[in-house]
Amino acid sequence: QVQLVESGGGLVQPGGSLRLSCAASGRIFSINTMGWYRQGPGKERELVAVVTSGGSTNFADSVKGRFTISRDNAKNMVFLQMNSLKPEDTAVYYCYLAYTSISRYLLTSWGPGTQVTVSS
Repeated sequence: QVQLVESGGGLVQPGGSLRLSCAASGRIFSINTMGWYRQGPGKERELVAVVTSGGSTNFADSVKGRFTISRDNAKNMVFLQMNSLKPEDTAVYYCYLAYTSISRYLLTSWGPGTQVTVSS
């Protein structure tokens, strides 16, 4: 099995910054894509940002220019730097992993989620 451990959420004032981290461990042969989704109150889960093994990135339009995503391939970690946070960024943020298992299956996994609240 695969475990995803998230950290870095919390309460921040509008305009502030937070950095989310996610570490993957378990029966992983290789990681294809890592990233973050979020689900705000009364909303569906949506993509925030993802990064492929080759370094290609994809961001939601609403976070472009404010959020950056990076990976540490050696440690199977992904980071989301969130700057200029807005109240509408308030959500539970979920780490996402698309990987090839040791048995060579293509699988996905989700972290348990970390709360980000932007409020004065």
